[in-house]
Amino acid sequence: MKKLLGMVGLARRAGKVSTGTFICEKMIKSKTAKLVILATDASDNTKKTIMDACGHYGVKLIECADMSELGHIVGASADRAVVSINDNNFAKAISDIYNIQTETEKG
Repeated sequence: MKKLLGMVGLARRAGKVSTGTFICEKMIKSKTAKLVILATDASDNTKKTIMDACGHYGVKLIECADMSELGHIVGASADRAVVSINDNNFAKAISDIYNIQTETEKG
């Protein structure tokens, strides 16, 4: 998890991240978002909104970390339920790290 969040931090410093439900939904609909990270403790309404948008527009979605961790890693002064990665290379790197961590936890 630490490596994944570190990569999200790099993407933020490169200016390739958007945060917040409304902005991320807008990024998904405009096909700017390449990957969306959803907090595990996001509200049911937020989860449904973002999952539906990602499903409809074909954007990969991963659910990890909590709102406090996401807010901290993107440098926000408050918790964040949704973060979009708006760069193909960062999205691929984060997705690969997530897949490796998920496989390691299973096996």
